[in-house]
Amino acid sequence: MIALLYPSRAASDCHGVPARRQWRRGARRVVDVITRVDAWYMRKDATMQYKRLGQSGLKVSAVGLGGNTFGRYVDVPGTARIVHHALDLGINFFDTADVYSNGVSEDHLGKALADRRERALIGSKVAMKMGDGPNDRGLSRGHIIAGVEASLRRLGTDYLDLLQVHSWDDEAPIEETMRALDDLVRAGKVRYLGCSNFAAWQLTQALWVCDRRGYAPFVSVQPRYSLLDRAIEAELVPACRTFGVGVIPYSPLAGGILTGKYRGGARPEGSRGADQEGAGFFARQLAGKDEASVERLAGWAEARGKTIGELAIAWLTSQPEVSTVIAGVTAPEQMAANVRAAEWSLTADEIKEVGALVG
Repeated sequence: MIALLYPSRAASDCHGVPARRQWRRGARRVVDVITRVDAWYMRKDATMQYKRLGQSGLKVSAVGLGGNTFGRYVDVPGTARIVHHALDLGINFFDTADVYSNGVSEDHLGKALADRRERALIGSKVAMKMGDGPNDRGLSRGHIIAGVEASLRRLGTDYLDLLQVHSWDDEAPIEETMRALDDLVRAGKVRYLGCSNFAAWQLTQALWVCDRRGYAPFVSVQPRYSLLDRAIEAELVPACRTFGVGVIPYSPLAGGILTGKYRGGARPEGSRGADQEGAGFFARQLAGKDEASVERLAGWAEARGKTIGELAIAWLTSQPEVSTVIAGVTAPEQMAANVRAAEWSLTADEIKEVGALVG
């Protein structure tokens, strides 16, 4: 078996480049085997929790996988390794969007799930700019239907488990948008509907139109939400609680700030916090908080034998309105850390205590 995975030095000398390629393939196989063994041990000792997506009957893993790194930082083989490892860990929800790397994320995800489609729930999005034409963006009937057809082709599937409108469109009548989405559900091309980056009043208006006209409603909303950015708690979370809409937080680690990698003023080379836009990055992700908040959170977690990253994920998965938490990764081991975090269930008192640390 070792000979199969690692060709001999003699073979490398004789065959040159092809043999070196065999070495690289062999190394990747070893990494894949180790990764899958690690996943097996995690699954043996822990069980992934599944929650209903809002009031729908669909059950999603408490931790999902974001696809915004696919095609941007991760190539096709890397995406396959990450996705397959996620499935081994019990993750069943995969989130992407047509605009991520201009469709490349969907293409990579589709290839990774080609022979595993029945094990996965795929969520994608439509609304953002996909071309230079006047109708290549937004939530008009034409763009929604054309966008979904293109997403299905890139993903290599004939249906989406969850279609999310990526943003509100001031120019498209909400009645037109919801009718187009309902038609896609009735046609079997989409099974559930959600929205992203909606304010509470926008979500409420969309739900009202659906209720009045008998259209399929939104069952989820995907907002920016983390321990540092809790703006949605003022209006959106109460609306979701009232109408039974599931919350799918994105940027749960605040761009990496809640992993602790920027603690003590550190600015790792190549990180978003170290580039020319660093000041804007911190202002956006800290959302009015200071870096001392991160230190307080880290101290609270470490006192309990956990990391700040685990606390950030666990705090979200412990929120009753949250259905699943998505985070993009560039390596399989990062997902394992997220899964471990989801196993940590905070009490209502602990949720309040942690929240008070950041104000």
